[in-house]
Amino acid sequence: MKKAITLALFLLTANSLFAHYLWIETNPKGELNKEQEIRVYYGEYTYGVVEKVNGEAFPKVKDFTIWVIDPSGHKIELQTEASESFYTAKFTPSVNGTYTVLLNNDKIDVIDYTKYDFGIFKTHYHSVAKIQVGDPVKETIASNENGITLKDISESTEEIKLHVFFKGKPLPNNELKVFVADQWSKTLETDENGMVSFKLPWKTKYIVETTIKEEVPGKYNGKDYEFTWHCVTYCIL
Repeated sequence: MKKAITLALFLLTANSLFAHYLWIETNPKGELNKEQEIRVYYGEYTYGVVEKVNGEAFPKVKDFTIWVIDPSGHKIELQTEASESFYTAKFTPSVNGTYTVLLNNDKIDVIDYTKYDFGIFKTHYHSVAKIQVGDPVKETIASNENGITLKDISESTEEIKLHVFFKGKPLPNNELKVFVADQWSKTLETDENGMVSFKLPWKTKYIVETTIKEEVPGKYNGKDYEFTWHCVTYCIL
């Protein structure tokens, strides 16, 4: 019981790197030839925690890369600019269709959480966002060959359908959480094909998170680690 309480307190600590996640926010409806703003946040949305760019926690995960993939599959890396509590990237849609925004960060120092009975691990963050510009509406693109990712395969705005992948293969029977503000969350599980679906009962912001622990040891920046903790997020506005 004491161990469980210690772990629970650890997971709720605002400055904990492990309990945090990176996520992307952008207007899901873009306009042709109009500049689109994309924001990158770090924290715990459901607890109202948003880290400052120049604070203690965000600098540890600032070495992310962000791209936009246009409807033809062309991938463009975006430059970012720091604000007080988020990074901003911008691009201008030139054709109609579905755009996929992807963030990846595999450049995070090894963390030793043996005192929490979690071990020594490396973190790999990934995040996805969807921007729709006119028609046609298609699935987003999944692209993270070394980690976890997902694609939005929804057929309507009434129900969200996601397909989760790990290293290019569908990830079956994996826990997935849907977060809303004020500490509300719902826990789901992907099916045998790596798919999951859920309704959106309120007009608000939802953040989807799913993770997987890859039990393969290695070394990063001269430090040994026991496993990699992979995390992907998807923000629905």
